[in-house]
Formats: sequence, C-alpha cells, structure tokens
Amino acid sequence: MNKNWWKQSVVYQVYWRSFYDSDGDGYGDLQGLIQKLDYIHELGVDIIWLNPVYESPDLDNGYDISGYEAIMPKAGTMEIWEKLLFEVHARGMKLIMDLVVNHTSDQHSWFLESKSSRDNPKRDWYIWKDAKNGEVPNNWRSYFSPSTWEWDEATEQCYFHSFAVEQPDLNWENPELREEIYRTMTYWLDKGIDGFRLDAIALLAKPEGYPDAENRDDIQYLTNHPGLHAYLREMNERVFRHYDIVTVGETAFVTPEEGLKYVGEHRGELNMLFHFEVCDEMPSWDMLRFKDIQRRWYKGLWGKGSNSQFLNNHDHTRQVTRFGNDGPYRVESAKLLATMLHTLPGIPYIYQGEEIGMTGVKFDSIDHYNDIAMKNRYEEEVGKGRDPQEVLQSLQALSRDNSRTPMQWENTIHAGFTTGTPWINLNPNYAEINVAKDLSDPNSVYRYYQKLIALRKNNEVMVYGQFEELPEWMQNEHLYVYTRTLGDTRWLILLNHSDEKSSIQLSPAYKDFSLKLLLSNYLANDAASNDRIELNPHEARIYEI
Repeated sequence: MNKNWWKQSVVYQVYWRSFYDSDGDGYGDLQGLIQKLDYIHELGVDIIWLNPVYESPDLDNGYDISGYEAIMPKAGTMEIWEKLLFEVHARGMKLIMDLVVNHTSDQHSWFLESKSSRDNPKRDWYIWKDAKNGEVPNNWRSYFSPSTWEWDEATEQCYFHSFAVEQPDLNWENPELREEIYRTMTYWLDKGIDGFRLDAIALLAKPEGYPDAENRDDIQYLTNHPGLHAYLREMNERVFRHYDIVTVGETAFVTPEEGLKYVGEHRGELNMLFHFEVCDEMPSWDMLRFKDIQRRWYKGLWGKGSNSQFLNNHDHTRQVTRFGNDGPYRVESAKLLATMLHTLPGIPYIYQGEEIGMTGVKFDSIDHYNDIAMKNRYEEEVGKGRDPQEVLQSLQALSRDNSRTPMQWENTIHAGFTTGTPWINLNPNYAEINVAKDLSDPNSVYRYYQKLIALRKNNEVMVYGQFEELPEWMQNEHLYVYTRTLGDTRWLILLNHSDEKSSIQLSPAYKDFSLKLLLSNYLANDAASNDRIELNPHEARIYEI
C-alpha cells in the first residue's frame, strides 16, 4: 500500500451555517469558523471539509450553486474566505471544499442562458428532452421530487434534475461544459485549497436513451452509468494530478467492485470515496450486517484503494442516536462508535458535534424543519390522503435536519451559537450537552476523541495495519472483536455494542502474550486476564498485544 499524507489524516466536517454565528444574523458563517479554529485544531484533526459556501439562492443549503467563483453573502466574503484558508494553514491543517458539478441552481447564468431559447449556445450545457406522448420523457423519480423532469413552457421541452426542480443537471457529454468545470476547479486549487469533496459524483453520466425504470422507486438507475469513469480520468488528468491534494467522491449505490473503479491507486481518478451501505441502507444498528459490509469493503479495497469511515454527516442522523444509545449510555456509546470508526481500515471522518456526543432531534411540526427532501416527501404523502402526523413521525427519524441543528457551545441562550434567532431550532438538550461542559471534564467525549486521534497519529498500525476479525465472534450480534497488524505491532480491539455486560474468553493462542491497555472508554485497569475479559455496556478497549 502506498503511503500518503491524507491516508494518515483525520477529517472534521464543518457544516458552517450551524457551526458558529459571528454577526448575530442567525446563520453560522466563515468568520465564526475562523473564531473557532483553535477548538478544531486542539481536537487534533488534520483536514477540515467545508460544506458549500459558493454563491447560491440557498434552496438546498448551498448545494444549488449559482456562482462557482463567488462566496454566498450569508457565509461571508471572498476576503474572509481567504483569511480562513490562511488561518487553517497557519495551524498546520488543510482545507477541502465541497464542490457540486452534477447540477447547478436554476439561477446560475449558464441555465438562464440555456433556457432562453433552443438555439442558445449553452442549451446543450444542460439536459433537455421533448415530451413523450404528452408526458415527461420517462418515469424516473428524483431524490427530492416525484419526477426528474420539469416542463419549460417557453421552449416547450423538459429539463432533467436529479434533485430539486431548482437544481438542473449539467450535461457532461458537452466538452465545453467540462472544460469550464475544470477551469473552475483550477481556480480554487490555485488559491491554495487542499482538495475537493465531490458531491453526487456518481450521477455525472446518464444512460443512453433514458429508458423507463422497472421500479421507479429504486433510484439506483440515476447512478454509475457507462462513461462516468472516462469523465473522472479526464478530470484527474486535466486538474487533480497537477496538485498535491486529496479528492473524495460521494458515490451512491456502489459495491466494493464498483468502488474500486473510483479509487484504484493506478486508475487515476479519485483518492477515496464515501459509500452508503451503512448510512443509506442500514436504517438502524445491525451488527452482523455492519460486519459483513466492513469485510466486503476491506477485501475489495485493501492495498488497492482507500475507503472512508463515517456514521453521520449533514445528510444523516447523528450516530449516537441512530446507531448507538443516546440515553443512559450516551457518553459510553459515543466513545465506542468513535473507537470503532478510528480503528477500522479507512480514513475517519468526524461530523461537527459528534465529538461531544450531540444527538438527533424530533421537532413537533413540519414547519420547524428546513430539509427540502423531507418537506417535499411530506407534501407528497399528505397529498395522497395520509394522516399528517403519521407522515411526520415516519419521516422524523431520518430527516437530514437531525444533524443540522446548531452546534452546542455552552449552556446559555441558543447554546452560544448566535445572539440572534437561529436559522433552525436548537436541540433542547444543549444545557446538558455542550462544548464548555466537555472541555471542563477530563473524561468527556471530546477528551476521548483527542486521545483517540493522538493514538492514530503516533501509531501507523491504525492506518496501514491489516485487519482481521477473531473468528469466535464473527457471528456475535453485540461483540466486535478484531486486530490490526503492521509488522511486529499487533493491536486487539474489543467492542461491546450492547446495553448489557459481556465477557470475552480469548483463545489459547493468547496465553503466552501480555495485553497492554492503550485506551478504554471506561476507567479500567491497565492489565487484563488472558483467560477472560469482562466488558461493561458499550465498552470499548484497545490493547497492544
């Protein structure tokens, strides 16, 4: 396996509008992020992933870009952004930008030109089709609405959108469009950023003929079509290979076999990927399914390409609520999940607030939600005659707003996030869960993350060590027991993902070895009996053998 700086890194995702508000308008901003950089730096992370800050009508929280080379006023100015980049680098960290090149806002000048007439030079920069027998061209659903097509009365054609109606897809078959995207990428890289997180990158290529789907509700048909990897290789050749950067692709509906096409070290495409077999396809915790997912991705990528490890982000419910125990074992559970992600093969990602064990939230009215995907689905289901309260309850658990509530800094009004009115309601538990409280407690979730990240920085076995499960527990529904091995260094990781106590009887092969405890989320003894190890609920231990 090749060694790279980014493989040894830990990434911290900043959803800036919910991070820290410096001017009291209710929205987090870039100046607020600058003011909190020391907090992030002291955690020990290496890379900050910044959600989109480009000019945008902000219908989909910045993922609807109307100007690729300008900053959204809500976030700040280009001057403030440049100061942010300087301050990030001054602390020895790196900054990657979230870039959306599958679609733009319908307010982007390119689309305004494209829709102005059928013979406009930019008409072919987007995807336009004639109606079919008076109906839309095919039966596809979009991520956010019942159809991927929107009729344009003025030019009497439909345009294609994988997401909201206001987010028309770009036509990657057009070479002029691709050149303009590459120029934009180069613009930001020349400013000194350290890479890109590429949104919805699996959707760039479209299928020939746009045939109807047999099952329109299974939207895998939006992704991974022929031609996609030719675009990514061209993107790498024209842009990425000329810089010492890291690129990570958001790749929906990929298997390990398909994933390797994106990140194979000799393919010249991307460095690492996000797959969603856990976050999109495993609604609640399922240890056996999770183990199977990890095995398959390890087998598919190890030594050939790089994976990412995450359980939550701005699109997914906070991990301790969805996959852990956010009640009596919130602290222990948050630490266990962190231990698992940072010791499994791949690059760990931390989503803001995860490091203090922030939880998901359930608002009592659809009016309190901002998630466009949720609100559109709510309207669609209520329109079918379903009970509004029943629909709300069915959508709450996986709403993207679960992870978008403001960062909980302290036990004061609005949790210290803003002096104004927050753009979205806070989680009411901020009096109990906040940064100030965690920083004052040596046994807090935050302090545990610091130790875990420092351990990874100082021990390459966590980065480059081979992964192997102990066979006795492969089919255990609560215990996850595995080793990481690099040369003569071997670590044993024990995880009891359960509300009950468990015990582990190690095999006779361990009789002649001593176990040195490196980290635990309980105040445990430094030594362990090689005969039997007793684990508390949601206990995690890392041993050096």
